[in-house]
Amino acid sequence: MTHRNDDEQSGIGPIVSAAHLADGGLPALSEMEFALVVAGNAFQRWITRCTAAAGGEGLSSMEVQILHAVNHRERDKSQAELCMMFNIEDTHVVAYALKKLAGLGLVEPGRRGKEKTARITRKGAELCQRYRALREKLLIESVKSLGLDEARVSEIAALMRVMSGQYDQAARAAASY
Repeated sequence: MTHRNDDEQSGIGPIVSAAHLADGGLPALSEMEFALVVAGNAFQRWITRCTAAAGGEGLSSMEVQILHAVNHRERDKSQAELCMMFNIEDTHVVAYALKKLAGLGLVEPGRRGKEKTARITRKGAELCQRYRALREKLLIESVKSLGLDEARVSEIAALMRVMSGQYDQAARAAASY
């Protein structure tokens, strides 16, 4: 991996999508933002194609994520829990995903008091297992061959969670600006 100082010495500069943003304070944040956009798009493309290869063609990346979340630890999930888990403000996004997944027989709607819930079906759990097997074969083996330090990857994930909180705070400030 090339470090920022190496790029600056070679005259390349930071890899960003908007140089005018990188010209301000903390140019490394612009690098991270561009990397997040590119990685996010690649991740969404990956999960939809992996799901299609596993037999779940036609699902959006959000629907795939909701499916795996409902399957997580084999307990019913409420719509509110799913929104909180994925930091989604628009509850309609999750409601639509759950409705589509239920229509395909991958989740089953339920209730916990007044809350709508979803439970994984056998068909949904089987799709998640086929996805997992393909993920192991096509992605995990490839990533392992890179020799990445697992602890470092975990640190980066923690940093990304911290940064999501910073973006949320900045979004709240911008909403009242």
